[in-house]
Amino acid sequence: MDIEQTVFTIITHSGEARNLFMKAIKCAKEDNSELARKYLEEAEDKLTKAHKKQSELIRLEASGQNINPTILLVHGQDHLMSAMLMKDLAEEFIELYSRLNNKSEKEKNSV
Repeated sequence: MDIEQTVFTIITHSGEARNLFMKAIKCAKEDNSELARKYLEEAEDKLTKAHKKQSELIRLEASGQNINPTILLVHGQDHLMSAMLMKDLAEEFIELYSRLNNKSEKEKNSV
């Protein structure tokens, strides 16, 4: 396995996931929940791909192969962790915006 290529794959997929989670939040803020959910699904797919690559590295190390902790590897792990955190935040923000948008809509209809 080319460890450097695997790390670049983690970085790429994690970065794409993070950007898609941010787009999902923006869409929810603009009351476009359908598009927000689409971005969430795309982001989940990217995050899953990154996580699978990380799991490959963990399996290699667990099987006895020495994996040197390079700055590039640390950078890839940082990207993945950030994307995973962004997922949690995106889900919370989307729920919050959904409630706010529904409340605002009910208030308009009651006037």
